[in-house]
Amino acid sequence: MKQPIIIDTDPGIDDAAAISIALYHPNFDLRMITTVNGNVGIEKTTANALKLKRFFNSDVPVHRGAAQPLVDAIRDASAVHGESGMDGYPFPDVKTSDLASTHAVEAMRKALETSDEPITLVPIGPLTNIALLLSTYPEVKDYIKEIVLMGGSASRGNVTPLAEFNIYCDPEAAQIVFNSGLPITMVGLDVARSSTLSHDSIDALQSLNKTGDMLHQIFKHYKGDDFEKGINVYDAYTIIYLLHPEKFNVQEADVQIETTGTLTKGATVTDFNTRYPNCTVVMSVDPNEFKTMFINALQYCD
Repeated sequence: MKQPIIIDTDPGIDDAAAISIALYHPNFDLRMITTVNGNVGIEKTTANALKLKRFFNSDVPVHRGAAQPLVDAIRDASAVHGESGMDGYPFPDVKTSDLASTHAVEAMRKALETSDEPITLVPIGPLTNIALLLSTYPEVKDYIKEIVLMGGSASRGNVTPLAEFNIYCDPEAAQIVFNSGLPITMVGLDVARSSTLSHDSIDALQSLNKTGDMLHQIFKHYKGDDFEKGINVYDAYTIIYLLHPEKFNVQEADVQIETTGTLTKGATVTDFNTRYPNCTVVMSVDPNEFKTMFINALQYCD
């Protein structure tokens, strides 16, 4: 049976890899893509989602979401993802008619409440939309199977010494989500850093299929941390984890978000010794196994 999922995203180069697999893999029923301010501004993240929709000739609806964090000023990662957020490939022009008119939060509420089975939310950007959904419509929790998110770190950060980018962009939203009482899996920097893809592995995508060629070209413009050693396809780990959870090493923990610290804002404070965990933290995966799972999943794409 296919897993019904909703991807909430801020494309973003690594977002493109996650969306590619989710659209094509026979294990997934991707109900919608919702966009959020993050790697670049909401206009660009939405345009990038629409570029992917047109590239794949997909009928999955794209809904625009939050344009700014709940409290803080807007931050972006254009230095990592390029000016557009997905530089490096000549995507087809987007059409405004490709964008669904309903706001992301309203669209998710309706999809959840009318679904025949609980839906898994897969946020791979800042958690603003998810926090707004859970705060505005807490009754939808009954229709959410789990939240598998890309964000956080049980060790070091990537935008400050302790904070990972997605959480740092909207720590107040993250605090709402992590304390929602829902089953949450944090797929963060720990697992990605345990299994960085080599540049040779990325080069091999070029001859895989049309999607592999597209990803190869945009990954060449991706300037994430550890770029000298290879590329961390952060957001794709959520999708691969959903496909093969048994392959990953996880630990239960209580994860709280630092929202006020001058030097620590956005940190995911991870307590593995708690008696009251609120989260499953994905810690590591065998690098060779991840490479194989990633390539195999992409083989379903055009």
